[in-house]
Amino acid sequence: MSRSINYASSPLLASKTPVWRSKFIVAGLALAFAGLAGRAAYVQVIGNDFFKRQGEVRFARNLELPANRGRVLDRNGLILASSVVAQSIWAIPEDVEKNHPKMRELARLLDMPLADLRKRLADNDKTFVWVKRQVDEPIAQKIAALDIKGIYQRREYKRRYPEGEATAHVVGFTNVEDRGQEGVELAFQSQLAGKAGSRRVIKDRLGRVVEDVQDVVPPVDGPDLALSIDSKVQYFAWQKLRQAVLQHKAKAGSVIVLDTITGEVLALANYPSYDPNLRRNLSGEQLRNRVLTDTFEPGSTMKPFIAALALDKGLVKPTTPIQTAPGRITIGGSTIRDTHPKDVLTVAEVIQKSSNVGTVKMAMQMSPREMWEMYAQVGFGQKPQVPFPGAVAGRLRPYKSWRPIEQATMSYGYGLSVSIYQLAQAYTIFARDGELIPLTLLKSDTPAQGVRVFSERNARAVRDMLALAAQPGGSATRAQTMGYSVGGKTGTARKQEGDGYAEGKYRGFFVGMAPIEQPRIIVAVMIDEPTDGKFYGGVVAAPVFSETVQETLRILGVQPDMNVKPQIVTTDPVEESF
Repeated sequence: MSRSINYASSPLLASKTPVWRSKFIVAGLALAFAGLAGRAAYVQVIGNDFFKRQGEVRFARNLELPANRGRVLDRNGLILASSVVAQSIWAIPEDVEKNHPKMRELARLLDMPLADLRKRLADNDKTFVWVKRQVDEPIAQKIAALDIKGIYQRREYKRRYPEGEATAHVVGFTNVEDRGQEGVELAFQSQLAGKAGSRRVIKDRLGRVVEDVQDVVPPVDGPDLALSIDSKVQYFAWQKLRQAVLQHKAKAGSVIVLDTITGEVLALANYPSYDPNLRRNLSGEQLRNRVLTDTFEPGSTMKPFIAALALDKGLVKPTTPIQTAPGRITIGGSTIRDTHPKDVLTVAEVIQKSSNVGTVKMAMQMSPREMWEMYAQVGFGQKPQVPFPGAVAGRLRPYKSWRPIEQATMSYGYGLSVSIYQLAQAYTIFARDGELIPLTLLKSDTPAQGVRVFSERNARAVRDMLALAAQPGGSATRAQTMGYSVGGKTGTARKQEGDGYAEGKYRGFFVGMAPIEQPRIIVAVMIDEPTDGKFYGGVVAAPVFSETVQETLRILGVQPDMNVKPQIVTTDPVEESF
């Protein structure tokens, strides 16, 4: 028998619920939904930047499209540096199957241990990791053929340097990010780099990479850069310098070749050098651009400037006799000597024989201020106006602190320091009839405008003296060149170490010009610390000058100005005083 239930008879069900309680519950629910709606509005509309970034990190990425870096060319359009396509391998670690059967083959192609490869792919929280940068194209194709999920490739550019060691200190190199690190690559980074583009990359719901989901911003390639360097002159000068350094068992060497018309640097080389295509285990000795970074006391190469200043001041003439006997002079308790004492020498012979005593006697007729102002006007003690990093100013102390003995030694190149770059530029004064011209590393067809330092007449007179120095009886007979007249000055200086000079360590250098009547080029050579028993500049540096001059003038198409062979001597030249 069914039994009916009277719910109203239950005291609990029969009691009336207060109205405020139901309203409270409804209000609470309404507030909860309002909070959810507000939070949704904030997340999706107001403060959605953070959440959009977090979402994009998980499925989207903007890849930079590198611009093709501009080529570096020599003055004739030959390539000194260019970029080639090189694929870089990248990965999305969370998508890569770490125990994939082809993982060992991938490690072999990348030339890395399998453990190192797995370590790079171990962090699943990352959405982008580089596996290996700039892989050669054949290897990249084999990697693509493996078809491993999560392993991708990105097109980049790798720099190539066809001239290798010969132009290393001029051109420099770039790093893996294609940014200049040395030489022209660093000095003209902003000009060569161009402007990178971009590409949008996302993953679909299956984890596959989908590219070009929006318009690709194409890169803007960098323009080419034409240097003043002549690659043929550069290679020949570097080769002859290398031979001299090895022959004389020297520590290092430098050479620079200038065009006296335009001020262009036709060659700038150092040894030891390095191959910018293979840059493992490079040392500072290899990387140093010694033409610009190394300074030294220039020795006898300063004597022509003292002669020119004395001529300009009207103190002497080229034929003025100077008593140099007995081959020594004492100033302030210190004695200055000539290596080979002479008797009476004319001013021209003082330069030809490289007499310290004769030079000092000219210098002591001037005030320290006059000498200092001339050296400063020539460019000594001032940083060269060249875009290369590391160019140094050298040392030229204020004239007010000079003692008499210091003024005397500075007249023949002790007590101040210069670089081979500064020395070569200073000699443009004698090649350009008294004008100092600016130098450039960029190709230029415009004659350089110089600043007058000495009168035209006196500059030519000193140039004639430099020609005597390269002739029999002078200190630079090994500088003579077949078919071309030359002139220049040798220099030999003890190497400084600490507060004094190193025993048995020297630098030999030579700077000169050719053809002597109308000079077209200047060549400066420095050999650092030769150890085979010969160290004079006329022996170790002048032959490099001779061979470089002859080849350079031939390349430039300069007609020989000598109808007969020069009188080349087989014995050592007159040793210059130092």
